Amino acid sequence: MTELLNITIGDLLEKRAEENPNHEALVYADRDLRYTYHSFNEYCRTVAKGFMKLGLEKGEHVAIWASNTPEWVSAQFATGKIGSVLVTVNTNYQAAELEYLLQQSDATTIILMEKYRDQSYIDILYKIAPELKTSQPGQLKCSKLPFLKNVIVLGEKRFAGTYSWEDIVTLGEGVSDEILNERLRSLHPDDVINMQYTSGTTGFPKGVMLTHSNVVNNALNIAACMKLTKDDRLCIPVPFFHCFGCVIGTLACVSVGATMIPVQEFHPDTVLQTVEQEKCTALHGVPTMFIAEINSKQFSKYNLQTLRTGVMAGSNCPIEVMKAVIEKMGIEEITICYGQTESSPVITQTRTDDPIHLRVESVGRALPEVEVKIVEPGTSNEVALGTQGELCTRGYHVMKGYYNNPEATEQAIDKEGWLHTGDLAIMDENGYCKITGRLKDMIIRGGENVYPREIEEFLYSHPDILDVQVVGVPDEVYGEEVMAWIILKDQVNITADEIKEYCKDKISKHKIPKHITFTKEYPMTASGKIQKFKLKEQAIQAITAQKL
Repeated sequence: MTELLNITIGDLLEKRAEENPNHEALVYADRDLRYTYHSFNEYCRTVAKGFMKLGLEKGEHVAIWASNTPEWVSAQFATGKIGSVLVTVNTNYQAAELEYLLQQSDATTIILMEKYRDQSYIDILYKIAPELKTSQPGQLKCSKLPFLKNVIVLGEKRFAGTYSWEDIVTLGEGVSDEILNERLRSLHPDDVINMQYTSGTTGFPKGVMLTHSNVVNNALNIAACMKLTKDDRLCIPVPFFHCFGCVIGTLACVSVGATMIPVQEFHPDTVLQTVEQEKCTALHGVPTMFIAEINSKQFSKYNLQTLRTGVMAGSNCPIEVMKAVIEKMGIEEITICYGQTESSPVITQTRTDDPIHLRVESVGRALPEVEVKIVEPGTSNEVALGTQGELCTRGYHVMKGYYNNPEATEQAIDKEGWLHTGDLAIMDENGYCKITGRLKDMIIRGGENVYPREIEEFLYSHPDILDVQVVGVPDEVYGEEVMAWIILKDQVNITADEIKEYCKDKISKHKIPKHITFTKEYPMTASGKIQKFKLKEQAIQAITAQKL
């Protein structure tokens, strides 16, 4: 069993650099950027000293709004060395969402890319904080954002009122190691070091406060379940702003001294090329990423023989996709993780040596030192094994709480320390869990409970269906009806009636989708989670329009 570590993120990197100074730590294949553990640790120390020169204190909030850039990884470990809290910003955010996050988080500093895809991040920030254009760097006084002082822009271009990343590195070169070491020694593993905003499918996003101990130990146990070692090379195409990228990805690597090989922005062929070029042994991804990789027109030309392990997580992992990842990509030791940001993020995980049926039909069992129980929704009463209920968890991985939101914290974590996930699950006699749906995703049709996951898994067995999402929509007769949003495989033509015919006599009549819509893509968060609430909104609008 893996022993829990009593260590900060900053000290963890120091320790790995001392143990294996010449081992590759961070590689960006597309620009041939390579750091050993020694050189990466030294660079992070310089950035940390630059942050200290700016005046950043322990507990101060530093937002970062960027894709998977090298500076993101450096900022993660540099803030870990000085005790400033890294506030991760969703790359899809627009002006109103960014303004809300900066206000709610009390961030004093923001690090941002100049632009991302067709979005100008700097223009968005100027729109929110027009005072920035006439400010001196580090001296912003903004009426909407009273805490925000420092703006750091990644890239070579200079912008009014801002620092460049190189400015921070230069500032750090003038600060002594002893000053940084003193700060490092003052930090405690139970200090909050990371804050992530939940996707906010209902209401406003909440800032999840995670400690060094939360994320370091979660990462270490994830790595153990993957059998990840220092000899592994992990390709990380999932976004850093989400726990999948910065805990299951970067921190899991550093917890064992493995090599991080990020992909800055996801494209299936970029991932496949990176795996081949860098001889990656491990690969992470949400199901939609793996689907895109397997269905790349160039898939057969890539040599993926080095792949062994990895994690598929972030949303429901369809059985057919899991089988294809094992058989076509050769990732025979792929694991499934389940969790949420509030649990740092992983609660359960399959193991590499689990029988294949468990690795495709469950989300595994609890990580070491993690408790899991299934309760009757709305209570703390445990249900019998094999009975559906709400999954609850307790242990070192449970967040400290939601920032400046004690009411929401109380609703999520009960007096005994159990985090109520809001996810419906069944546990077997060996502790393996199946996620059967979300409490709020459950469809109640004529008094019958219908779980979208069950229908999705069945429809995945149709040879012409590439992806499917099921939602409930209002119905005058039954209260709710089942609706399926389907993505077909390339060059396939099939009708809604043919799909309904396929369902007959195979699933209960009340589970057969009444409404079927074909689509090319789903609305998604930047972390790869499908936004079912948006599918539901679109469905209701379409059905309403048909009635008019």
